[in-house]
Amino acid sequence: MATQDSSSSQTSNGGGERRGGSAAQGQGQAERLPMPSRNPLPLSASQEAQVREVFNARVRKLCADEIKAFADCARNRTFSIPFACRRLSTAMNGCMAAHATPEEHDRAREDWFATRLERARERERRERRRIEQERFHREWWGLPERDPDEVRRELEKLGRAERVGGVRRRDAGEGKDGP
Repeated sequence: MATQDSSSSQTSNGGGERRGGSAAQGQGQAERLPMPSRNPLPLSASQEAQVREVFNARVRKLCADEIKAFADCARNRTFSIPFACRRLSTAMNGCMAAHATPEEHDRAREDWFATRLERARERERRERRRIEQERFHREWWGLPERDPDEVRRELEKLGRAERVGGVRRRDAGEGKDGP
């Protein structure tokens, strides 16, 4: 059991960081985090839905030619689609079934974990923009300002880490004893 734990921590720390670092440096992509563990973490329902969206997009991208061929056949048809496009439909479904594997789902999960930082930055940017727009709206219409403590709490909430697996990600400065 101990050898399995050490190999999984090696995989999650060593391999993922090298891959993420080289992608960010070599191609100028956004910063990517490694997969926390090879064992699946329990995600919330909305996080699992996001992983499914990544998975479905990856499968559709792999079968784009078959999907386009079927869509071209089905264009301007109604009742005759099942008969006229049966061969293309079978090819499209076969391609999607062939690529919809557990390994592909694992790769989609890894992609989802790798883009956590990018999503957090985007969410923070949108929320700051919303707060600024609300402040402008109140100023423009002469409405009373919001409670400063409420605004401070919202800004603190933006700085919190995303919860994955029921616990939040520990910041670099935090120890094991707590914040």
